[in-house]
Amino acid sequence: MPIYEYVCRDCKKHFEVLTTSSRNTEPVKCPKCGSLNVAKTISASSFRVGSGRPSIPSGALSGCSSKSGFS
Repeated sequence: MPIYEYVCRDCKKHFEVLTTSSRNTEPVKCPKCGSLNVAKTISASSFRVGSGRPSIPSGALSGCSSKSGFS
């Protein structure tokens, strides 16, 4: 099941929603203020594809590092 990240445009609360499908048409409500004025945000991927090695990003187990791709 995909997890989508949202931010409420009214109260600025960031939250996640676990859905059964990316085509779910049910409106998303802010859990803090109940507003429907929310926007889907872009989040970093938590996995890597390819190379035949384990799919755990560099630094994932020991916190952020210079090799993690984030600054």
